[in-house]
Amino acid sequence: MKFSTFYKILFTSLALFAGLVNHTFAELLIGQSTTDITPELPVALSGQFHTRIAKKIETPITASVVVLEKKLANGESEQAILVSCDVVIIRDGILAKLREKVTKKSPDIDPEKIILNATHTHTAPVMREGSYKIPKTGVTQPSEFVELLTDRVAEAIDKAWKNKQPGGVSWGLGHAVIAQNRRIVFTDGKTKMYGKTALPSFKKLEGAEDHGVEVLFFFDTDKKLLATAVNVACPGQEVAGRSNINADYWHNVREQLKEKHGNDLVVLSWVGAAGDQSPRLMIRKAANDRMVIAAKQTHLKEIGRKIARAVDDAWQVAKNDVHFDAPLIHTVRNLDLPIRRVTKKEIAQAKTEITNLKAYSKKSGKDNQRKQLWNQKTIDRFAQQDNHPYYSIELHVLRLGDIAIATNPFELFTEYGLRMKARSKSIQTFVIQHTGADGMYLPTEEAVSGGGYSAIINSNYVGSAGGDLLTNETVKGINAMWEKK
Repeated sequence: MKFSTFYKILFTSLALFAGLVNHTFAELLIGQSTTDITPELPVALSGQFHTRIAKKIETPITASVVVLEKKLANGESEQAILVSCDVVIIRDGILAKLREKVTKKSPDIDPEKIILNATHTHTAPVMREGSYKIPKTGVTQPSEFVELLTDRVAEAIDKAWKNKQPGGVSWGLGHAVIAQNRRIVFTDGKTKMYGKTALPSFKKLEGAEDHGVEVLFFFDTDKKLLATAVNVACPGQEVAGRSNINADYWHNVREQLKEKHGNDLVVLSWVGAAGDQSPRLMIRKAANDRMVIAAKQTHLKEIGRKIARAVDDAWQVAKNDVHFDAPLIHTVRNLDLPIRRVTKKEIAQAKTEITNLKAYSKKSGKDNQRKQLWNQKTIDRFAQQDNHPYYSIELHVLRLGDIAIATNPFELFTEYGLRMKARSKSIQTFVIQHTGADGMYLPTEEAVSGGGYSAIINSNYVGSAGGDLLTNETVKGINAMWEKK
């Protein structure tokens, strides 16, 4: 063999080997699964101040899972385990319990990289003992549902992890008018959630709205769609007052997307910053009702249709721009936010409210335990706030290709989410609320000054100062991923 030929073969072999190594390190692995988390009936429902016992299932409630892993050059791997659940919020202790169960089943998974979010449906089971007066027999108890939830989600994560395969991702943006700001400002400066707008004293809807529909798509190597994540700044509260199990509008979104992409499609349901939003319109309600009725639709199906159409708009672009070597970076940190301090005036108001509630309950025979506990929590916080001046949260920030994902545990007012998106260096930013703890509402400064449910002290662990800090730290975490090579 000639000398030049030898080196040509050698260099070619080295180049192929280098390419193979880089491909191995760049390979993105994707797994997905879905599980039913509907409990045995009857069961108490969470999301209102009075006890509701569900004896009927209108739609199943589910948990959807997408796992991502990317092998790194040092032999380690980056991971993201994304789980959305049809529940009202992720109560304290549930994420820790899930992580413990996942670790036993799948020791290769980094439990800190599990993100668990709620769709905020108000027609799913209670998950905390003592919150409501629930019969002790003949009804699925909150602790029983928590065990069912964490068992089935752990199994679904394990299944998705074991069935990972090489794949690609893409992303897109659609638009759908689903939510309106539900805080009504009156001419006297006061604000009320779901206040009446057909009054001479009506002034405006208090805050911003976000009609963007952020969409992520996950593919196998043949560009078959495996899963999608749909991010909408609207809670699942169209049928919030019913007394039946219902996944709210997200069930209809999933069903309509499956009609186009197949029954095996997994849909992650991500509620964006939407603490002051509602799918129940404050203005033009009669006109909207007329349109829905004329189309022989229901409101739930119409919301599903609008979101599915927005997802399809994103799909038309995203399907032609699939990335099989997209960077995956996942950071997790604890962030201490200053608490909203309880004043002596607020303590007095809470005590008076409890006295009045007890008197009304005794006279009417109606249960208002949930509202009494809501006020008592404010009183308890006053005694603890000097020793616990911060509310600690777990903040996840991810980069996946050109997009960013950021989490928070709150019912975060939409203005904060818009600030994050506007200041982010990513081409597209997904904000997911209700991840991992009882964050309660996080209002803006304007909302606090207007008062009303969702912006009074009983509704908030953290005030606008904490909201500003959360926004700044989230943006800093996102932008750091674009500043480093």
